[in-house]
Amino acid sequence: MALLSSISPSYLPRLCSQLSAHDAAADTKSRICLSNAFSHLQRTLTCKAGFPIHFDKREPYSLKVSASVTTDVSISEVSVKCPVVKGNTWSIHKFGGTCVGTSERIQNVANIIIGDSSESKLVVVSAMSKVTDMMYDLIEKAQSRDDSYKLALDAVFEKHKQTAHDLLDGVELTNFLSILSSDICNLRAMLHAIYIAGHATESFSAFVVGHGELWSAQILSSVLRKGGIDCKWMDARDVLIVTPAGSNQVDPDYEESERRLDDWLLKNPSKVVVATGFIASTPQNIPTTLKRDGSDFSAAIMGALFRAGQVTIWTDVDGVYSADPRKVSEAVILNTLSYQEAWEMSYFGANVLHPRTIIPVMQYDIPIVIRNIFNLSAPGTKICRVPNCDNEENMNLETYVKGFATIDNLALVNVEGTGMAGVPGTASAIFGAVKDVGANVIMISQASSEHSVCFAVPEKEVKAVAKALEARFSQALSVGRLSQVAVIPNCSILAAVGQKMASTPGVSATLFNALAKANINVRAIAQGCSEYNVTVVIKREDCVRALRAVHSRFYLSKTSIAVGIIGPGLIGATLLNQLRDQAAVLKEKSKTDLRVMGIIGSSKMLLSDTGIDLSKWKELEKEKGEKADLKKFVQHVHGNHFIPNTVLVDCTSSTEVADHYHDWLHTGIHVITPNKKANSGSLDKYLKIRALQRQSFTHYFYEATVGAGLPIMHTLRDLLQTGDKIIKIEGIFSGTLSYIFNNFVDTRAFSEVVVEAKAAGYTEPDPRDDLAGTDVARKVIILARECGLKLELSDIPVQSLVPDSLKDTASVDDFMQQLPSFDKDIATKRKSAEDAGEVLRYVGVVDVKNQKGLVELQRYNKHHPFAQLSGSDNIIAFTTERYNKQPLIVRGPGAGAEVTAGGVFSDLLRLASNLGAPSY
Repeated sequence: MALLSSISPSYLPRLCSQLSAHDAAADTKSRICLSNAFSHLQRTLTCKAGFPIHFDKREPYSLKVSASVTTDVSISEVSVKCPVVKGNTWSIHKFGGTCVGTSERIQNVANIIIGDSSESKLVVVSAMSKVTDMMYDLIEKAQSRDDSYKLALDAVFEKHKQTAHDLLDGVELTNFLSILSSDICNLRAMLHAIYIAGHATESFSAFVVGHGELWSAQILSSVLRKGGIDCKWMDARDVLIVTPAGSNQVDPDYEESERRLDDWLLKNPSKVVVATGFIASTPQNIPTTLKRDGSDFSAAIMGALFRAGQVTIWTDVDGVYSADPRKVSEAVILNTLSYQEAWEMSYFGANVLHPRTIIPVMQYDIPIVIRNIFNLSAPGTKICRVPNCDNEENMNLETYVKGFATIDNLALVNVEGTGMAGVPGTASAIFGAVKDVGANVIMISQASSEHSVCFAVPEKEVKAVAKALEARFSQALSVGRLSQVAVIPNCSILAAVGQKMASTPGVSATLFNALAKANINVRAIAQGCSEYNVTVVIKREDCVRALRAVHSRFYLSKTSIAVGIIGPGLIGATLLNQLRDQAAVLKEKSKTDLRVMGIIGSSKMLLSDTGIDLSKWKELEKEKGEKADLKKFVQHVHGNHFIPNTVLVDCTSSTEVADHYHDWLHTGIHVITPNKKANSGSLDKYLKIRALQRQSFTHYFYEATVGAGLPIMHTLRDLLQTGDKIIKIEGIFSGTLSYIFNNFVDTRAFSEVVVEAKAAGYTEPDPRDDLAGTDVARKVIILARECGLKLELSDIPVQSLVPDSLKDTASVDDFMQQLPSFDKDIATKRKSAEDAGEVLRYVGVVDVKNQKGLVELQRYNKHHPFAQLSGSDNIIAFTTERYNKQPLIVRGPGAGAEVTAGGVFSDLLRLASNLGAPSY
């Protein structure tokens, strides 16, 4: 009793009801005489603690008034009913803790309310930022008998005291500080009681925690009055009545709450009301809270009670995003959502509204608008019965699918067995066992055969679920009616949400196609008949990539690919210029979005999170380039952005880079290259790459390794895939050697033509690299392996055009100076050929029939296609069973940066059209 005596009388009614759970005395609803009507508003509550407490009880707004005229005249009764105006003249605003976190933000809230042109306004406020956590911490400390709760309470007091001094003055400041001091005194006494008992009941905790809202509501109402607004503040515990409904849930009593609201409004008429969020009372007038997201729930309930025109939820984001912007940086703000869409997205983890927040406003078709208090220019997202865009004629896949949400840290439980089929009660038994352990089933998928039932539960609950199922079905498992209760850990759920999307042809196909193109494996699927969501279960490590893949497909373009360029030399730089000139056209016309996310050279690299501006990549490389790190480069291009499909384009001739192809393909990265080293190197490495490629949906394209921009590899694959059999492939594969022998005519010296080719840029810096024939041999081995021949590069005999004595010459200049002394030998060969009506051509041959290859200088009749070349053209002849009498000829420019880069570009486009298809 001594402890209770230190508590302010204004708190005793509520506290007493908590301590004793004693119902208030029944309201006296008798006839009230006009002369003493006000005296009858006082009621007395006797607490089991043994002392009387007086407080105002709310009367219904319909009062029966009796008046005595004379003793001779009978008493007449008149029913007086004061109107309470509700309806769309009221607008509801809810401001969360972040919005009222500081003095400046509270003033900003006041300015927004003042600027609202609505006829009447109800403002629901949360506690100041972090205050609710501070209040829970007070209770935790007191229960733990930690004396530091006193200092923590002082910190709460100082925070609100300082805020009041910043915003208020005069009587408003004095009144609030008096109330604050009294409240702190009462809380100190209550926390001391908790400290002694070592325990706090739920109602005590709710009572303590609710003070944050009480103080923020009073401060804001005082600020509004200071600004000249007629404003009252409402303790929502006097109005909102809720009934506990299971774990962490409450159900509003709308009838009683509306009665109390009408009573409150009659006694406190005002155009602006500031109400506390989060807190309410039970039917026994015991303080409680609205649990998770309670302030939003408060606003929705108030919206329903007022039949308001609109409920605005003010937060720190511009609206509802199409996906989590922390995972998908190009997520867009949705203009409208239906109630059901918002409901679905909330259920699947999107930061929209708690599903229960939507329920109160749905029955009255009251729209909810999500707006950003820090960006008033943003219109926000409107959640309503029928979105504005719901025009069937103008809708497409993008408008049917509104957003994507994910839930992580799940596990799949699969109950499987032939004994389940057609057995009544199996599903009931399964989920009865799950219910018994208190697990939450997120998603259920059952095949029509009833052979298996699959469902997702939080990973922290899966062990208990599996144990309960094994115990429940122990006999069925032992005799084989059930084959297993399998747990698949490390899963995530991805949900696509949209109105009528399930009944719209093409939506599901597009969704699964996007996942397939991103090489995402789907573990389970659920699609109900509600037409609002399609849910898939995927590996947790694939979750973000899957989210980006589907969002990219529906919101960005049909195909989005992150491109990493390795080697911005002559070919790489030319490719970048081609991408610069063509990227916008491709995005507009074919919906193919090729974004270069990184460029790496031998010493520096340039990275971007959204795509490099290719019009000035060289300048950006100088300004923002960092030290080259291939591992970091690959991680960035593949993982740290919003595009799910990744391709690395190797424009080098490096063996070291080529050695990474297998690992890149294994992690789902596509590879495109003109680099011949991987396909002409070790046969074992080549076979491993090709085997890995065929096992996945990851593509490896290398058209430019053989004929620059000529469709040689593509033609060969088409022949093989259509069942033709290759007999022989022969061709002039070197643009350099083609140029040399096309111009090695008449009396011209061989060395003279080599000098000319070098000056024109056709040869490598060291012409011996071309004349040695190794490059042609690599192309031969690539074609041979493509035809199924298991040959090593060393198996190909090569006729080198470099004289033996000049192979080890120290410098290029020495080689070029000494080369003329060997002109006579090759001039003799030319003369012999010309005398026979033939020409010399340096060719590579793949003899599939005899399973061998060779590279050598050969003679051809002047009417042969190989004799008809000019410049640096290449030519390849395919002799097959179909093209036997007359070979299939592919001819065209086979050297130069432009055509080689063009070949790589063609592979990029081929990749875009083949994403999601099996590799070959």
